[in-house]
Amino acid sequence: QVQLVESGGGLVQAGGSLRLSCAASGRTFSTYAMGWFRQAPGKEREFVAAIIWSGGTTNYADSVKGRFTISRDNAKKTVYLQMNSLKPEDTATYYCAAEQSGWRATAQAAAYDYWGQGTQVTVSS
Repeated sequence: QVQLVESGGGLVQAGGSLRLSCAASGRTFSTYAMGWFRQAPGKEREFVAAIIWSGGTTNYADSVKGRFTISRDNAKKTVYLQMNSLKPEDTATYYCAAEQSGWRATAQAAAYDYWGQGTQVTVSS
């Protein structure tokens, strides 16, 4: 069973940057596609970004395209979300997720097999 642990959340002013990390346990991290989702209080969980096992294909929500970058380091068993030009509407709990086929950089939360506990990101005006 894979375990995912997010870190790097915090409080940042609008226009600032933050880098989230998701560290994975288990021996097969390099075979998973990885995704980031977020959920604000009172709102549905929404897709943010995803990356296939090799890192060669990525997928972004329109709301973050051009501002956020997903990447991975399979040797470190870690996926990252670099968030730039942050806006107050980016405030949410951010979750990483793993998809075991490895090739689906999908926006559909139901496709993911494992989830982390989340890390809070708060963007102030």
